[in-house]
Amino acid sequence: MALLERRTAVITGAAQGLGFAIAQACLAEGANVVIGDLDGAAAAAARLAGEDRAVGLACDVTSEADVDRLLAAAVAAFGGVDVMVNNAGITRDKTMRKMTLDDFGAVIDVHLRGTWLGTRAAASVMREQGRGGSIVNMSSISGKVGNPGQTNYSAAKAGIVGLTKAAAKEVGFAGVRVNALQPGIIETAMTRKLSDEVRASRLADVPLGRFGRPEEVAQAAVFLASDMSSYLTGVTIEIAGGRNL
Repeated sequence: MALLERRTAVITGAAQGLGFAIAQACLAEGANVVIGDLDGAAAAAARLAGEDRAVGLACDVTSEADVDRLLAAAVAAFGGVDVMVNNAGITRDKTMRKMTLDDFGAVIDVHLRGTWLGTRAAASVMREQGRGGSIVNMSSISGKVGNPGQTNYSAAKAGIVGLTKAAAKEVGFAGVRVNALQPGIIETAMTRKLSDEVRASRLADVPLGRFGRPEEVAQAAVFLASDMSSYLTGVTIEIAGGRNL
């Protein structure tokens, strides 16, 4: 049997990038998938599996109403929620001297407020179902070590680790597990835009000698979503090729 057979996974920020890769991996392991994103969610779901095992819904993760509607759509379409992946994120990179309060607040809101809303809503549904569940929150290696020009992003990603640990302690009694992932440098459209000089500099810090692939992050998410990690909660897994050990 596939690792996520007969389960339903809700993934935010999944119309592209890492979120889409996670949606693909969950689908491949037998899950029904609900994609939430500001734009392109329905089209992404259609690319995955048409309308039978994947649906997409517009969702602003900073909106409590939108997040609740996303979870309700999963229940309506597939009968419940077993996996929640809080992946939605943005960047507004600037040094502190140039960063505006709006730049700071927007990143904190999407990453930290969005993850909190998703964790709270999913945990509530999972507790009511009475069969437990798995919540996976997307942090970043930037939340461990900090990156210049990312005081907003690094703060948000570090906050997600603390949120994850606290939430795990609150809902563990109900069989709901809450864990986090911290990707390092992953080959995405964003990282491919980096200059050769910057890529070489960052690669020099990776003992495995290469950037990660989206599917490697996705497989870690599947591991945390599945029963293979049934006794893991409140942990953060780094997927960074050894960078910043």
